Amino acid sequence: MNANQDSLTSYWMASAEGAEHPRLRDDHEVEVAVVGGGIAGLCTARALAREGLSVAVVEAGRIAAGVTGHTTAKLTAQHGQIYARLAKSFGPDAARDYATAQTEAIAHVRATADELGADCDIESAPSFVYTGSEDGGAALRDEAEAAREAGLDASFTTETGLPFPVAGAVRVEDQAQFHPRRFLLAVAQDLLAHGGRIFERSRAVEVEPREERQRITVATGSSLYCREAVIATHYPIVNRVRLFSRLKPRRELVVAAPIPEAEDPGGMYITSEEGTRSVRTAPYREGERLLIVTGEAFTPGDPGVAERYRTLEAWASERFGVEEFDYRWAAQDNGTPDKVPFVGRMPGGDGLYVACGFGGWGMTNGVVAARVITGLVTGTAPMWATMFDPSRFHIVKEAGSIAANQKTVMSHLVGDRIGHAPAQSPDELRPGQGAVIRVDGHLRAVYRDDDGAVHTRSAACTHMGCVVGFNDAERTWECPCHGSRFDVNGDVLQGPATSPLPE
Repeated sequence: MNANQDSLTSYWMASAEGAEHPRLRDDHEVEVAVVGGGIAGLCTARALAREGLSVAVVEAGRIAAGVTGHTTAKLTAQHGQIYARLAKSFGPDAARDYATAQTEAIAHVRATADELGADCDIESAPSFVYTGSEDGGAALRDEAEAAREAGLDASFTTETGLPFPVAGAVRVEDQAQFHPRRFLLAVAQDLLAHGGRIFERSRAVEVEPREERQRITVATGSSLYCREAVIATHYPIVNRVRLFSRLKPRRELVVAAPIPEAEDPGGMYITSEEGTRSVRTAPYREGERLLIVTGEAFTPGDPGVAERYRTLEAWASERFGVEEFDYRWAAQDNGTPDKVPFVGRMPGGDGLYVACGFGGWGMTNGVVAARVITGLVTGTAPMWATMFDPSRFHIVKEAGSIAANQKTVMSHLVGDRIGHAPAQSPDELRPGQGAVIRVDGHLRAVYRDDDGAVHTRSAACTHMGCVVGFNDAERTWECPCHGSRFDVNGDVLQGPATSPLPE
């Protein structure tokens, strides 16, 4: 089955329409401005508005429609094999703090959904990290022990609800899954009810201090003035404390297909093997569940994305017997060197906060971010908030990761991607194909549309100049350095870039 552009739709987006919100067309002033309308931004804005502060959210597109609208939507404290790693690197207290933060986030979502009457399909379910190899079993036994010591109801098992055998798994009880967009649309309505404001289609292009205030300028030219600003844009548009060199973007594909209720594997599953495989289900039509399979992790801009979709579909078909896929989409996030998000106050004392680096676990970490930042603004931060401080820097543990990231950036700044191109000349491109091609001595991002017209843009990402690559499934230009994405006309789809690829 081919993954074509027309079929790439997130189930969360297709099954939950949201109200339109205005653009930021005039200058406004509030106490706190939140840049980014995903789970971190909306939950932070709602919490601050309920504290009595004047708050506004500015979102480049539609709220709950970016990274949050394309997640797998697991609410779990089990983030891969993180607890053994945290305990070994930073001690058992760090592992316990991390588990506490995530567990409290799950409870917060449950309580908020109940309070707001959000029809968001929230369900309790166990979570599993599994391995298919005997060699991986020992590491999972260690992880189960570390997770138990961190306070989770965790155990090692070889029994799961998957329709294929595993060599071992860590099972964590009483986790959850939900419909993230329906939940956040209810959060947004509550934000408005408490006096908050939401501005959509208002991409922030500059954040700068102005006379003891922050000024956030959007692409329309209007500005939002505030005492404090929260940057919750997935990848920050400001580069303090060397954030750009400490964040690594990763993109994953998602396919979804109906299965009979009786074949529901009864939990949320993930393995780092085979380029990552993640499995969960959601309520669907009568007598059916929607099987959601995520995987084929890759760096934005890597070639062969359509083939990756086919590989993921073949895996799901072989193991679950599905034949027709109702939805396909892709998710993107950034990881940090120590696997802990960067959440908190930026250094400088000028009222700037950041939330990023969720590492694929943004549903709980987005809520963690809201609690941390709200607490810092109001002076009631949780005891565990310091472990997420973006100013932390572990030179020994981070040096290798930072060096690798910088090497990648340099290679794409001075290199090119012609070796991956399906053509060496614009004339060779077929309809629907794109490639970085050297034209008159310059690298150009060249795309031929379905009608045969050629669209040519600079191949240098407008963020820091890395050479973009073509995503043949989504028909987008993507930056391998920091994850910026552009449509075939060069317009920004995803930051940190704030300006389009020039013609």
